[in-house]
Amino acid sequence: MALGFAGIYGSLFSQSYFDDGLDADFHRGRREALREKMPEKSMAVIFTNPVKNRSNDVDFIYHPQTDFFYLTGLREPDAALLLFSEPVSVGGELVDELIYVQPRDETAEMWNGKRLGKEGVGKFLGFQQVYLNEEFLEGVSLEDFELILSFNLADGIEESNANKSIQSMRDQFKEASNYPDQLSEVTNKMYELIKATDVDNSANVAQVIGRYRKYYPEVENDAMLTAYLEAESPEKRMEIAQEIPAHKVNISALTEIMESLRGVKTAEEISMLQKAIKISAIGQIEVMKALKPGMSEREVQGIHEFVYKRYGAENVGYPSIVGAGHNGCILHYISNDLRNPDKRLMLMDLGAEWRGYTADVTRTIPITGKFTAEEKAIYDLVYKAQEAAMTACKPGSEFGDISKIAQRVINEGLEELGIIIRGQRHRYFPHGTSHHLGLDVHDRGEYGMLQKGMVLTVEPGIYIPEGSDCDPKWWNIAVRIEDDVLITEEGFVNLSADAPRSSAAIEKMMAQPSILEEWVLPEL
Repeated sequence: MALGFAGIYGSLFSQSYFDDGLDADFHRGRREALREKMPEKSMAVIFTNPVKNRSNDVDFIYHPQTDFFYLTGLREPDAALLLFSEPVSVGGELVDELIYVQPRDETAEMWNGKRLGKEGVGKFLGFQQVYLNEEFLEGVSLEDFELILSFNLADGIEESNANKSIQSMRDQFKEASNYPDQLSEVTNKMYELIKATDVDNSANVAQVIGRYRKYYPEVENDAMLTAYLEAESPEKRMEIAQEIPAHKVNISALTEIMESLRGVKTAEEISMLQKAIKISAIGQIEVMKALKPGMSEREVQGIHEFVYKRYGAENVGYPSIVGAGHNGCILHYISNDLRNPDKRLMLMDLGAEWRGYTADVTRTIPITGKFTAEEKAIYDLVYKAQEAAMTACKPGSEFGDISKIAQRVINEGLEELGIIIRGQRHRYFPHGTSHHLGLDVHDRGEYGMLQKGMVLTVEPGIYIPEGSDCDPKWWNIAVRIEDDVLITEEGFVNLSADAPRSSAAIEKMMAQPSILEEWVLPEL
């Protein structure tokens, strides 16, 4: 990038909204769904993401806060949304929502692209009450509400010219709402629990606080929670409860509501996910056909992402993971810089992002086109675990059942292969088997009972790094198979089934010619 003026104005903006993605009616419907779950006489305040600096005067490509996008469809920075449980009077007009956006700016738009402004947000995103961000909270009295729902704003944001407007709005909100200085979702839950507890049950709450102290530093460092825990009598605990400062801000409830909404996808969202997943599966297929010994990890990454761009996907949903041999044992390996991998396995965990929604598909394939006996044994065991785990993918099953099934199959298989002994604790399968998938790769959602409309991953894996306590013939074998499944009324549909999964199907696909074989670039 030869020109340096763009950094004055902030991020490398993505387009303001998707004209071929979810429409204004979808986002309006999601706001209505949120409003129906809000307590009476409450308001919700949702800010989009700040701009993040990459280096010097260059920022990362902008990505909105996904709850904000879910509710508005707007992908510009410096914006905020207010939702009211019931209509309130603002400027003499009854309204139930307000959106604040950045103004049009001829010079900024010359460098970074067109902004929607007030008129565009109204026209294309369907908002009736649109204000500029410099008008934030004008005419809105937070005293009129009994409860204010917000996400945690304790963490600061980068100071820059690009973030002046969003910082100003956040500061105004904190001052107007009397936002507590030291507040986290965990401590907020503890305070709410204390206030709702009578004297007879205060000892039980103290035990809960004691457990949370082991895992959350903010609980351990909170003087009031410590005093409650160490109080010498139930009566003293009740006295401490009375000292908890009263404030209207709740930073737990909004998260819980959004998890209940976003965990179950609408038909429109499923359509977006199907496209992202289909593109990602085709990327896996094309790499299977193109992979040859000597291809670098980054070259393999490039083929995947070329396929995404060829289909018009706007981005990857998360940093691409392409790890050969030992690198596959690094769960979130993203450097992808091994130039000449040995003739082992290539683990590829990538996902296209389509109109905001991301896929998450992993395949592990042999660089030579054929699995060795040891690689096949581990691969087939992971495949067996995934097949078994998918039987729990149906309404009424518990989310944790998927992992339990996969873990049991893998433990039994590792024992049969002589890699572990019965009952041995190990780290060969160190992660969970499933998570929600949607606007975020690890999407919002509830982790109780599976419901129709949920989209989740099923991703067992086995990783045996060099030096492990087993026969060295197993060392540096890393296998993960990850598919994206939709929970249906009867069971599930594997949305990424186009990408071969079994060891035999992978070897068959890898024997097919690639369209890239004749693409030879000049020597440098």
